[in-house]
Amino acid sequence: MAQTHILGYPRIGANRELKKAQEAYWRGETSQQQLLQEGEEIRRSNWQAQSDAGLDWVTVGDFAWYDQVLNHSLMFGVVGDRFSEGAAENKLDQYFRLARGRAPSGQPVAASAMTKWFDTNYHYLVPEFTDQQAFSLDSEWLLDEVREAQVQGQKVKPVVMGPLTYLWLGRGVDSALALLPSLLPCYTQLFSQLADLGVEWVQLDEPILGLDLPEEWRSAFIGAYKGIGADSGSLNLLLATYFSPLRENLQLAFSLPVDGVHIDCIRASEELNTARDLLGDKQVLSAGVVNGRNIWRADLDKWQRVLKPMAEKLGDRLWISASCSLLHSPVDLDTETSLPVEQKQKLAYARQKLDELVQLQSLLDQEVSTTVTELKSGDKSGSVAQQLRDTWREQGYLERVPVQAERWQLPLLPTTTIGSFPQTDLLRKVRRQYRNSEISEKDYLEHLRAEIAEAIRRQEILGLDVLVHGEAERNDMVEYFGEQLDGFVHTGNGWVQSYGSRCVKPPIIFGDISRPQAITVEWSSYAQSLTKKPVKGMLTGPVTILNWSFPREDIHRSESCLQIARALREEVLDLESAGIGIIQIDEPALREGVPLRESEHADYFSWAVGCFRYTCSEVKAETQIHTHMCYSNFNAIMDAIVSLDADVITIESARSDLRLLSAFADRSDGYPNEIGPGIYDIHSPNVPERGELVDRLKKIAEVVPVERLWVNPDCGLKTRSWAEVGSSLLNMVEAARTVRTELA
Repeated sequence: MAQTHILGYPRIGANRELKKAQEAYWRGETSQQQLLQEGEEIRRSNWQAQSDAGLDWVTVGDFAWYDQVLNHSLMFGVVGDRFSEGAAENKLDQYFRLARGRAPSGQPVAASAMTKWFDTNYHYLVPEFTDQQAFSLDSEWLLDEVREAQVQGQKVKPVVMGPLTYLWLGRGVDSALALLPSLLPCYTQLFSQLADLGVEWVQLDEPILGLDLPEEWRSAFIGAYKGIGADSGSLNLLLATYFSPLRENLQLAFSLPVDGVHIDCIRASEELNTARDLLGDKQVLSAGVVNGRNIWRADLDKWQRVLKPMAEKLGDRLWISASCSLLHSPVDLDTETSLPVEQKQKLAYARQKLDELVQLQSLLDQEVSTTVTELKSGDKSGSVAQQLRDTWREQGYLERVPVQAERWQLPLLPTTTIGSFPQTDLLRKVRRQYRNSEISEKDYLEHLRAEIAEAIRRQEILGLDVLVHGEAERNDMVEYFGEQLDGFVHTGNGWVQSYGSRCVKPPIIFGDISRPQAITVEWSSYAQSLTKKPVKGMLTGPVTILNWSFPREDIHRSESCLQIARALREEVLDLESAGIGIIQIDEPALREGVPLRESEHADYFSWAVGCFRYTCSEVKAETQIHTHMCYSNFNAIMDAIVSLDADVITIESARSDLRLLSAFADRSDGYPNEIGPGIYDIHSPNVPERGELVDRLKKIAEVVPVERLWVNPDCGLKTRSWAEVGSSLLNMVEAARTVRTELA
């Protein structure tokens, strides 16, 4: 009989219990013991959910206080010197200093760099390696969780990140692969510890097998797994891949000395039959047939027809699972109390996906009367790309520059922010009261106008050059727009972890998308009426709205993206007509939507870049178009970023210590338009010193011509307090003035 398991489960809790406990601890409102107890209860609940559903294996080791990659950095001793203070006395606070630069104990430090986890909206903490990197095993957290689950009576399958993927994700050395020989003994030691606890299977995640790997990395898999496979003793190793077809790495994966291989049958269904043929005589094939990254119910009848012949041949050597970790799904559909029944019955959150796996397991024991379904790769998006061809502004950037300079008369090194300002407890309370019909719409709108007026007042006092209205009316940069557009459905509790305690609630694209009325014009116009300085109109771009929503599966994503772009173009033109002459169209998710295989990049960018261009294709030359991107590997997509041809791009730069800026500086012709590399990290509560910002700005000015350089934070400020924001922006503005004076 086929076996059932998952690669991982959401760790935030069905009602975001982990987020609430983390933030209470960081504020000093609860003790560390209370936080630890909340984590233990979440883990117990997660394991019990898998057990109650009837899964054959319960996954352990997928819990993290902030990030699973950070878990492994601490487990392998990859901790920078700046984080060593107080580690022996308080390991958990050391963990939080690594993650966010600050903890209830210890001194503030610069947090670890953060970037996107493959092509998802999840952010991981980047391992920091050194040439003299020494690895040492500290696995007590994982062993404790195994013991916890065993005491609960669970049949456990620990999950550990594979050695090649862990090294691939790090930075700080010229060749992380050179560190492999010194890392592998940690795995051998860990396997011995797990075997001593009676563990039968260990899941080793190696998602980089879905990438275009250099040959030396492909070869390294053979040697590495020959070593740790031989040293695994009584343990069985399940090699887990996901997010992409394996292609040339498919045969490599099954040739390794592992006891089973998991493949993502949602992203690479066409490889399932080949995987079956490559399977060793005793190997397990784990088929990820339930979509771990979307919320639609699985077509269990289809998968019954596909898998039935394999189930009959392989028996318990066929494992069925979700395509990837359920980390990327909301937790439990049963917590949704307001969705209409006709919509709810089409959905499956993480808890319901467990049931789907068990249902499919049961179906595989039944007769199938229909023919086997043929599996094909996804359709391309040629029709949308064709529609978007030659949709761009009449004037090129060099023609637009003098027109915009004449209109705005901005100083050298103009200062601005990315868009959002703090979402205070009072603002959240008022929004909640309005949604619960406890206050009138008139009272709610008056409060929003007061928030906007206060944001404008503060910016003028600080001396910023280009202002924003602060986005008080928005709960989230994507969910808000989804609420204003037809074609979306919104949940009450569909939260997904983005990083640490930060959760997002993606809207669901249920149908065709259109704009019934203007969305932002009233708020931007009101803000502009309060000041003589320019106020940016703030929009989320079509690609980001698509990538940060749960998309339809009956049409290609590009079709939904074009529908969003059409709606946003109407909004852009209405903003321009209302006198808003600087419009920011944020695309932080452009990079994460890029397929992991380079051969598929051109198809993606043909419609993704085209949809962005379409949104502002009819504005006047004097209207300045901004965009914003953050936490991305820009090197791989620079041609696409240049093709956007935004007048100004702002990027995350400070948290990565300006490394991301190199992508813009390394081009032979430089980045041709204006750019605002963030000069301080907004995800840390630490307030940057003025001198530090002056030095950073001077460093940036060495690679970006000052006449094309803007000054801004890394990202939006909604998660920070006004006290932090005021001090940080004041230091930023003064730093810009200092450098401006020196340059003059």
